[in-house]
Amino acid sequence: MSKRKATPPHHRRPEPSRGGGGQQASRHRQHGPLKGHKGGADESFLYGFHAVIAALRNPARKPLRLVMTRNAEGELAGEGLSLGHDLLVTPEILTGEEIAGILPPGAVHQGVALKVSALPDLSVDEACEGAEVAVVLDQVTDPHNFGAILRSAAVFGAGALITTDRNSPPLGGVLAKAASGALEKVKVAKVTNLVRAIEELKELGFEVIGLDGEGDASLPDFKTGPKVALVLGAEGAGLRRLTREHCDILARLPASGDMKSLNVSNAAAVALYELSRRR
Repeated sequence: MSKRKATPPHHRRPEPSRGGGGQQASRHRQHGPLKGHKGGADESFLYGFHAVIAALRNPARKPLRLVMTRNAEGELAGEGLSLGHDLLVTPEILTGEEIAGILPPGAVHQGVALKVSALPDLSVDEACEGAEVAVVLDQVTDPHNFGAILRSAAVFGAGALITTDRNSPPLGGVLAKAASGALEKVKVAKVTNLVRAIEELKELGFEVIGLDGEGDASLPDFKTGPKVALVLGAEGAGLRRLTREHCDILARLPASGDMKSLNVSNAAAVALYELSRRR
């Protein structure tokens, strides 16, 4: 197993504090388009309280632009994040409508949005350092499902998530909002070859369990080792053939009645809960 290289913290230098003029002055000092301005919405912002607060507290992130309403500024202060101490970027005080104009249509921003540097690229080895449970996603493309799986992973103690570089959603605003802060807590590795990543997980001591409705064993009845990698397939298609063939075992969730399957994010939550109660 290769030793994980420490990711050096970003050198974050606070922007100069605002001068006089209060709210009106801050609104004139913009770095991007507002609603109705040429250029359209910016897709690179995280938004919503949990996603933004978690990103601001993540030393691997560099804040680039923070916009908020006056009410949101007070709520962030209530969370212990204050300008000049914890906020290493000068906030711009805008209206909710102005913030909506920066973001994609329909974004539920709760009065706060943050443009931030990308998360560091991690190898499978780096993402899994210290993890007892890892989640592997085989081309799960819906950002809401992906984000919900990240949230369940954080709640039930899965420390790593492995996904494909292609056919997976960007780690941006929609996904981060669904993850409710978990994008900053669960280490994510994007790989070009999922089968190779599964073999790496085996070398790291993980027992690889593919979740499949036609699995040979019921997950609650299956005795797992100390380190488990749970593999989930895409909506509809499920696990791809090569992915299935490289799992140590295929397991199913117990079901009764006519319906035998769950949405992938719900299936992940149930399976991760089952694994967590054994530890």
